[in-house]
Amino acid sequence: MLKINIIAGARPNFMKIAPIIKAIKKARSVGEKIDFRLVHTGQHYDKKMSGSFFEQLGIPEPHANLEAGGGSQAEQTANIMVRFEKELQENPADVVLVVGDVTSTMACSITAKKLNVEVVHVEAGIRSGDLSMPEEINRMVTDSISDHFFTTSEIANENLRKAGIAEERIHFVGNTMIDTLLSNMKNFIDPQIKVDGKALEDKNYFVLTLHRPANVDEEEKLKEMMQAIIDGTGNLPVIFPVHPRTAKILKNLGIEHHDLHYVEPLSYLEFNYLVQNAKAVITDSGGITEETTVMGVPCMTLRDNTERPETITMGTNELVGTEPEKLKPYLEKLMVGEWKQGGKIPLWDGKTSERIIERLIDIYQTIEVRLDA
Repeated sequence: MLKINIIAGARPNFMKIAPIIKAIKKARSVGEKIDFRLVHTGQHYDKKMSGSFFEQLGIPEPHANLEAGGGSQAEQTANIMVRFEKELQENPADVVLVVGDVTSTMACSITAKKLNVEVVHVEAGIRSGDLSMPEEINRMVTDSISDHFFTTSEIANENLRKAGIAEERIHFVGNTMIDTLLSNMKNFIDPQIKVDGKALEDKNYFVLTLHRPANVDEEEKLKEMMQAIIDGTGNLPVIFPVHPRTAKILKNLGIEHHDLHYVEPLSYLEFNYLVQNAKAVITDSGGITEETTVMGVPCMTLRDNTERPETITMGTNELVGTEPEKLKPYLEKLMVGEWKQGGKIPLWDGKTSERIIERLIDIYQTIEVRLDA
């Protein structure tokens, strides 16, 4: 029996592991000897991650919640490692599967390797080249000690090859986030947002998300960026899902406008309904750029680098930068209908998780045969 310990620490992690769990259950239903234990490190508390969140995405309640949230980066890493060590000792696994690039990904990888448990990294090999991002450190450390690497793109494969990873340990499978997106598109929920008492018109509004320090920590720069967004969006509504506390800060800075609409954070199904029907998305998120590419929605990324360059070279995304004046030409191009179309990215087809589980079973059986011999 192949026992897989699946780690999730933040909301995006759960969206990435949902289809993996589904693929495990499917494999088990046809007689494969495979089982899993879902461990929530508790890194982030998110009120949107209620029972309905798990139900909507087909995720079982976690077998364990380490409740290791809060504190500084170092404190959180240490708490996760101490609690996960105990969890793994009490519930041994053959493989620890980590996804993405949050603190839990790195902390649980280190803990597993020190207990001589094999680690597989889903979404391995992506790089921004920006060491000021905690996520970049998490990616690099996790990839330096993992045993197998499941990748989303040929660019990620090449990053791993340059790091000296043997070809047989690199498995190009696609993107589990897209598995979740494609399987849930039929279930998207209209969040019923109204502007001046009227429902939003399809392809006639913008969606905005901002959270990175480079964009929100400097007050004057934030004001300038918001003004650039308001000036360039042609009096169309700009819907900004933002935490109420952050919205209050923005309002205290005087960042208010008739066309700018702060709304509370939305559920996964509501947010992606909003994105799917938007004219365009302006964001500093990485994951959203993947979803906009698959849904064919124009996207502008307010960052100086990206760990997902395929969304630019093959998708609908453009890397704008963090200087407010750089946004104007991109918005002008969009407003006159000259945005690029984008295309399909290889293996972003909704079947990534099945490929991951098939490959894991194959790897495990090969190891088992070798040990028996």
